[in-house]
Amino acid sequence: MRIATWNVNSITARLPRLLAWLESSGTDVLCVQETKCTAEQFPADELRELGYESVVNATGRWNGVALLSRVGLDDVVVGLPGGPEYEGAQEPRAISATCGPVRVWSVYVPNGREVAHEHYAYKLRWLEALQGAVADDAAGPRPFAVLGDFNIAPTDDDVWDRAFFEGSTHVTAPERAALDGLKGVGLDDVVPRPLKYDHPFTYWDYRQLCFPKNRGMRIDLVYGNKPFADAVKDGYVDREERKGKGASDHAPVVVDLEV
Repeated sequence: MRIATWNVNSITARLPRLLAWLESSGTDVLCVQETKCTAEQFPADELRELGYESVVNATGRWNGVALLSRVGLDDVVVGLPGGPEYEGAQEPRAISATCGPVRVWSVYVPNGREVAHEHYAYKLRWLEALQGAVADDAAGPRPFAVLGDFNIAPTDDDVWDRAFFEGSTHVTAPERAALDGLKGVGLDDVVPRPLKYDHPFTYWDYRQLCFPKNRGMRIDLVYGNKPFADAVKDGYVDREERKGKGASDHAPVVVDLEV
């Protein structure tokens, strides 16, 4: 079974690449982030033609998450149970479902913007709510994972230059402590292998030639429970999908399971 996560940075803009990648990659379940569309604009028909059911949590031009599956979509939960609101509403940042023998969440963790910004405090509250929401599934006997764009680099090795990010979000101690809280409920970081260079970065800014210079970050993550981790046979970052015209600034992270 092949499961992947990909921040597509607008599913409308990226649809031809997404459809081609699904056909060529043999992915069974894809967790999508940053759809940047309404539920009505989501390309469910095009995905269905490829054999994928889909569920989406999306409300407009910002944020948005989805799950695509060709092995079933059951017990769907839209949103983050108990999650905080931002500016009076719960943003569309989480969706979960059972796909065959595996239960998965697709999450798009708040960016945080700046350390002094209210969005940063919201990010920490959101991560605390995520821990509580996934605790039961994480402790259960079936393979379970939370996949998505976490907007946090777990360690200093997960950014191209730690000094460059000094004082910025994505690398602060409180964010990393909140991420480590997932380990407290039984989830561990499933680290993929790089297909080039020595570290599996997943995101490269469009500016300043960051991708050709490999000035990246590993912020698209897979956190799985023990049954999930025990089933993993391979994992990699499909760096090729960051290349060329019309690419997202994130690459897909792919995990192969034997279940």
